[in-house]
Amino acid sequence: MDATTPPQHTLVVRNLHVEVGGKEILKGVNLELHSGELTAMMGPNGSGKSTFAYALMGHPKYKVTAGQVLLDGKDLLAMPVDQRARAGLFLGFQYPQEVSGLSLSKFLWTAYMQRHTAETANAEKFGKDLSTHLSYLGMEESFMKRSLNEGFSGGEKKRAEVLQMSTLDPVFAILDEPDSGLDIDAVKAVGETVARLQHPGVGILVITHYQRILKFVKPDRIFVLVDGAVALSGGRELSEELEAKGYDWVKVGLLAAPP
Repeated sequence: MDATTPPQHTLVVRNLHVEVGGKEILKGVNLELHSGELTAMMGPNGSGKSTFAYALMGHPKYKVTAGQVLLDGKDLLAMPVDQRARAGLFLGFQYPQEVSGLSLSKFLWTAYMQRHTAETANAEKFGKDLSTHLSYLGMEESFMKRSLNEGFSGGEKKRAEVLQMSTLDPVFAILDEPDSGLDIDAVKAVGETVARLQHPGVGILVITHYQRILKFVKPDRIFVLVDGAVALSGGRELSEELEAKGYDWVKVGLLAAPP
């Protein structure tokens, strides 16, 4: 590996069980994510996709009852939430929270400085990259002066989440339904920006119900989550099959499989 080659990262999930309010939602998830790959997780409503994302980020509502998650060999589940973020894990929320009085620009700079020191921070590059990503997403510069997510439309909130990902440049980014509630133009803008942000040093997981955003992000691999476990995996052609046939055939196959 030469000096210009970014380090390779892995996120390994083994037999992950998670419950919410005493009800088991994840029932033994196994998968691996790698830097340089763009992966999709698909599945019907209630299959556990968002539970997977929140459990990895450490939301207290989601109780891990069994299993292991290793980020570059380190026990992710033993880390507090802020340490998981500092280690390079990013979560783009399905329903981002509003924060009155905190401008988007201030929020992004503060988050950026959490990943840098005074020696490694580069304000000029930060500003140039921000302008570039705003342009990709079809967002005006004036957007940065608005309070975080306050009064944002659904599309603006999703764009702001992707903007945060671009600013933080995480090791692994999990985007929970970034296409939810968006019209086709917004889906295209978000999807194409996510695809531009893919590089050898980052692994991206896009969680979605539908194939439409996958036309723009073009995942390397797809995991299908059904009833709290990975039921199927494959290449990007799998998304087209799911779009055409739905998820019932996957469920039927699980029921027909021998114990």
